[in-house]
Amino acid sequence: MDYTMRKLQFPFFLASIFTSLFLLLTAGSSFAIERQPNADYHARREALAKKAAGVVVLFAATENEGPNDLYGFRQDDNFYYLSGLSEPGSALLIASAAEAKGDAPARVYTEILYLPPRNLTQEKWTGPKLGAGNPEAPKITGFDHVEDMAQLPNDVARYVGGARPAVYTDVAASGETSPSAQPLAFLKRLNAYLFFQDVKPMIGSLRTAKDAGEVALIRKAVDASVAAHFAAFKAVKPGVNEREISALMQYEWGKRGCERVAYAPIVGSGYYSTVLHYSDDDKVMKSGDVVVIDAAGEYSMYASDITRTLPISGHFTARQREVYDIVLGAQKAAADAFVSGKSTMKRDDPASLYKVAFDYINTHGKDLHGEPLGKYFIHGLGHPVGLNVHDATDYDAPLGPGQVFTIEPGIYIPEENLGVRIEDDYYVDADGKLIKLSGALPSKADEVERLMKAVANAQ
Repeated sequence: MDYTMRKLQFPFFLASIFTSLFLLLTAGSSFAIERQPNADYHARREALAKKAAGVVVLFAATENEGPNDLYGFRQDDNFYYLSGLSEPGSALLIASAAEAKGDAPARVYTEILYLPPRNLTQEKWTGPKLGAGNPEAPKITGFDHVEDMAQLPNDVARYVGGARPAVYTDVAASGETSPSAQPLAFLKRLNAYLFFQDVKPMIGSLRTAKDAGEVALIRKAVDASVAAHFAAFKAVKPGVNEREISALMQYEWGKRGCERVAYAPIVGSGYYSTVLHYSDDDKVMKSGDVVVIDAAGEYSMYASDITRTLPISGHFTARQREVYDIVLGAQKAAADAFVSGKSTMKRDDPASLYKVAFDYINTHGKDLHGEPLGKYFIHGLGHPVGLNVHDATDYDAPLGPGQVFTIEPGIYIPEENLGVRIEDDYYVDADGKLIKLSGALPSKADEVERLMKAVANAQ
């Protein structure tokens, strides 16, 4: 969605310890986190060290805290991007290489992973964890050094120097939360002169272009979500509750390896097809209405984002098809206008794809009062997709190779109980070509009706 939305296990015996952790960290099974090679995460840490030219300290999320207590543990995006590790309560330090200066000696590139001490009693409840005392920890995690968390304050003091010692870290903006907040407060108490600088823009810049491994994971999230939408095509009909469709789709992408939803699913019919943040998903779908289904899964931490608008009775009315075709035309116009390295999603940019889509909508069709439809396109055209459905990125950078994003025009007319949104995931390949990752899912009105009709006839 373009608008802001609400999205290693060890037993106690030594032989099983190594087997379980290895399987979880390296498994390609669709029923476990699929992790990229350690070298990929190491390369990201080195790239960040060059950008920061200093010391970076980042903390992982913790178990049984905030939403993790209700929905299960999920690692912090930035920490996972740099480590590929799902270990809760851990931390990392990255120190860039530096030449000798004044009293400060020369420093080689250094990276350290810190793991909390194991608590065997707690592990009976939350599952076994990797400890720094495991001699295989550096090989398993891909970090040059693995230490106990208690060593972190000493290492910060060791690597950070100067009259005003600075640490690049996750500094929470006003109203935001951060897994780094409490540990940073503790470090500040140990050294009142310590100064924190926000590292998120640097990491966002690195996350803008996805590497091949990331794209492969996003493709799996997209493919699983496409399958779920196909299931929805078969299940949508008058008398069915919206929640049934949401539950069905979560089952379908879940059995294909997605560990969770990428965001709160939206299944809005009738008037609620025009409500962008609708999440109740509790209305009974009625003949003659359309339903907007904005729902997708997350595969191995990577999101997808797909929306289709379906006629509940299996065929669009003339008016519904008119508006639907305008939205689809706007999406195609934006995709056709894409130029790698030049196009943006900014509304006020001459190279904006948003402007292309808006102009198309505003010059095709009218509302019931004869007014252009542009005013009913009330959100942006797209957003980056990655570890988060609204992924971190460099918003000043034009769209180019390695970037994954949505194109999702929409028209929402409450007066007519008519909302239409069509959303697909796109990737820019190394040659600058725009690839529609979700292209296997039909979007033309005739294709949608044909598929729904075929299902109805088969029942």
